[in-house]
Amino acid sequence: MSAAIELERVSFSYGGPLVLEDIDLTVEEGEFLGLVGPNASGKSTLLKVMLGLFRPTAGRVRVFGRDPVDGRHAIGYVPQFATFRRDFPILVRDMVLLGRLGATRVLGGYRAADHAAAELAMREAQVWDVRANPIGMLSGGQLQRALVARALVSNPKILILDEPTSNIDVLAEADIFTLFRTLNERMTIVVVSHDVGFITQYVHRVACLNRTLVCHPTGAITGEVIAQLYGTPVRLIDHGHDHS
Repeated sequence: MSAAIELERVSFSYGGPLVLEDIDLTVEEGEFLGLVGPNASGKSTLLKVMLGLFRPTAGRVRVFGRDPVDGRHAIGYVPQFATFRRDFPILVRDMVLLGRLGATRVLGGYRAADHAAAELAMREAQVWDVRANPIGMLSGGQLQRALVARALVSNPKILILDEPTSNIDVLAEADIFTLFRTLNERMTIVVVSHDVGFITQYVHRVACLNRTLVCHPTGAITGEVIAQLYGTPVRLIDHGHDHS
C-alpha cells in the first residue's frame, strides 16, 4: 500500500501555544481513518493542515507525495455541518455543481461533463430526487448527503469529512456511514467524529488527538484509552444495529 497522506513531525500554532504538536501520521491509500478528540483538541486544524489551507509551523505534509496545495485536487472536503448556512438561496443541484469549479473552466458556464458528474454524485449520495429543492427545505440527513455529493463531484481520491453526522439522528448517521463504507471501496476516507463507539464499526483505525496524536486499531479502543484522551472516565456504548 502507498501513502495517501503523510505528516512528519508536524506542529501548528495560531501565534500562541501549539495547537498541534509533533504529529506523525500516515494514512494509507484505501484506508478509512477515524479522528476523535475533545473539543478544541485540534481536529479541524489538523484537517486544514492536510488540505494545505494552513501551513504547519514545523514539519512536513504530503498528499500522494506532493505538497498539499498541489495535491488538493485529489481531495474532496465536507466541512462541519454547523458552519453551513441553511438559509442560503441555492438549489441542491447548483450547490453540488459548485464542487466542479476546481475541475472545469472558469468562464463560459458548466459543460455537459460537469452536469453528468453532478448527476452521478447526486445519485450516489441519494439526493437526485431532491435536486431541484432549495437546501433550506432539506432534512439534516439530506443536507449532509448533498454536501457529500458536492465533495464527490470532482471525483476525488481522498474524502475528508469534519463531524459529518453531528446534527443528524441515529438512523441517518448509520445510513451516512454505510454510504462512506461503500465509498471507501474506491477512495481513502478521513472522518472526524464525536461518537467513538459508533465509528469503530466502520473505520480501520482511530487516531486520538489532543494536541498530540496516537493511533489505535479499532479493537484496541477501550474505556481506559478514551479516559486518557478526554481526561475523564468515558463509557463506550455498543451501537450494535442490524443495518441490513
